[in-house]
Amino acid sequence: MTASAAQKARDGVRTAILSSRMESIARKMQNTLFRTARSGILNTAHDFSCVILTADCRFLAAAESLPIHTLIGPDLMCQAVKRHHPALKRGDCFLHNSPYEGNSHAADHCLIVPVVDDDGILRFFVLAKAHQADCGNSRPSTYLGDVVDVYQEGALIFSATKIQSDYQNNDDIIRMCKARIRVPEQWWGDYLASLGSVRIGERELLALGREVGWDVLENYAEAWFDYSEKKMVDAIGRLKSGRREIQAAHDPFPGVPDGIPVKVDVAIDAEAGKITVDLRDNPDCQPCGLNLTEGTSVSAAMVGIYNGIIDHGVPANAGSFRRIEVLVRENCCVGIPRHPFSCSVATTNLADRVSNPVQRAIAEISAGHGMAETGPIMAPGMGVISGKDPRNHDEPFVNQVHIGVTGGAGTAVTDGFLSIIHAGNAGMCRIDCIEVDELHHPIFIKARYLVPDTEGAGTFRGAPSAYTELGPIENCTMQVLYTADGTINVAEGTRGGGKGGPVRAMKRELDGSLTNLPPCYGVTLKPGELVVSYSAGGGGYGSPLERDPARVLHDLMEGWISEERARSVYGLVTTGSLADGTLAVDEAATRSLRVSLRQAQ
Repeated sequence: MTASAAQKARDGVRTAILSSRMESIARKMQNTLFRTARSGILNTAHDFSCVILTADCRFLAAAESLPIHTLIGPDLMCQAVKRHHPALKRGDCFLHNSPYEGNSHAADHCLIVPVVDDDGILRFFVLAKAHQADCGNSRPSTYLGDVVDVYQEGALIFSATKIQSDYQNNDDIIRMCKARIRVPEQWWGDYLASLGSVRIGERELLALGREVGWDVLENYAEAWFDYSEKKMVDAIGRLKSGRREIQAAHDPFPGVPDGIPVKVDVAIDAEAGKITVDLRDNPDCQPCGLNLTEGTSVSAAMVGIYNGIIDHGVPANAGSFRRIEVLVRENCCVGIPRHPFSCSVATTNLADRVSNPVQRAIAEISAGHGMAETGPIMAPGMGVISGKDPRNHDEPFVNQVHIGVTGGAGTAVTDGFLSIIHAGNAGMCRIDCIEVDELHHPIFIKARYLVPDTEGAGTFRGAPSAYTELGPIENCTMQVLYTADGTINVAEGTRGGGKGGPVRAMKRELDGSLTNLPPCYGVTLKPGELVVSYSAGGGGYGSPLERDPARVLHDLMEGWISEERARSVYGLVTTGSLADGTLAVDEAATRSLRVSLRQAQ
């Protein structure tokens, strides 16, 4: 081995080691927040993200964080901190949730700490983004889709607001939050958890810098970015070049009775190792809470790209980002919002109408890559519940629950991720434990199960819908607010795959009858009344007649599809009986039926 080759190998080993050290710091931040947060949306559903950025605001490392939170946005928020506070000092901490300066929706409170070395030089930023159960909105919900503007939304908005100096709280800001937020002690506990997260990140980075030297860490960051860019170039190079324009649409909603059309123009240049997504030819900001922020617009497109390339060896950081260009414009509902338009639902509904077409476009351009569409959200099974808890001296409670959500899309190599929740969080959030929810809140969860025949059929199928039925316990009135998409425009399949099942919402009255509910609504439930929720199914990838018969048989035996669907959609013929456990594939008859079904198409 030559001296230069040996040096290159040593540099590569050092880069790998330091990358692992950085990720371990982000994990320490994550574990701190997860284990000490007070609200269920954080300590149960895991709806938060922890990030490390360079001093010039480039995304370097993250733990198990939500892509819609972290791909683009933390960089813009740290830039806002530097713009508003040019002289950063050790001990500073900033609260930021402004949708107009890089954040997602206002319910995502971000704590940002500059990591300043012993000589007063800014070296890194650490950021913890935590979804708040209540953020001072005009109604008890983190999502308000039916508001005209940010004033009607009502959330407290903080723009790089210094909440700590010299490690001491700014009590004026603390009092402001406690006065406006309906569950002040819950917010306070979540604030302390987030604060502990960023301070641990700061402590560990300071220790690492002293151990290995700041110049070494600076060189590592550049080497890691270069390596990540090369991995992305290689991944894009395995795709076919091409361009697709995909039309999508959000369902009709309050303020947008005709829905919101979304046009996504995707271009892959495999030879140059670049993907471009153009979102500029879309409607202006709308009089509702669905508008995206700059961070969520760009991140949503990038989510579709990282899903679509199906190469999990590509690190998501500022290096691999160099090979992606997302074109957005100001005052566009999937671009850069203009004040005072509301972005209350910026992480989910309309964001998914960007991510899903991007990953579907990649599938249409390059067979064997991309994905079908993940199911839209948010059915009441992941609504925000609120009220007063009779078990706890009528103390108010507010929390978003993740009781019944599925929706994973079929890919070129796998069936849909059952518990993905939605495209933007990529399965990083958790589905709630029924018993834990019932312990934490005065809620009764009557049923939760998968709904047969709701998967997007395909060579690799989408995930089936989830059914949930929930309501308050005795002596309690509970409100459930939700902002459901997908009641009309369901998840599309790709390359011959089928559509996923629709979202549905109903109220079960005291006499047991069912009343249909609007897609965006706040239903108030008395004891004995229940809300019924059907989450969306995911789209399928490839023709269902090409699906491995053994996989179809498995789904049939699990009860995820009916015998009629197995036969008419997948072309499966069986022998034996499901009842006595002798059910098996009739291979010859299945081949014959599939030939007939293909000819009839």
